[in-house]
Amino acid sequence: MARNDDNKMSREEAGRMGGETTSKNHDKDFYQEIGQKGGEARGNNGNNGNGGNSGGDGKMSREEAGRKGGEARARQRDRD
Repeated sequence: MARNDDNKMSREEAGRMGGETTSKNHDKDFYQEIGQKGGEARGNNGNNGNGGNSGGDGKMSREEAGRKGGEARARQRDRD
């Protein structure tokens, strides 16, 4: 794919290859679990007690974003 002038692998290519390797080594449940845990951990960093969302502004909490991200990644992996 994208090689540098000195014929070394680009960051883009290395990331893509690493992502493919990781997805082969883990199943749907793994991605759902880490997405949920990541969202919960990020949400627990908020000082306002509502998962990092300041409330009433229409934005989703970090916990919800992490959960949704994990679920989306799991669906994507199922299609591959």
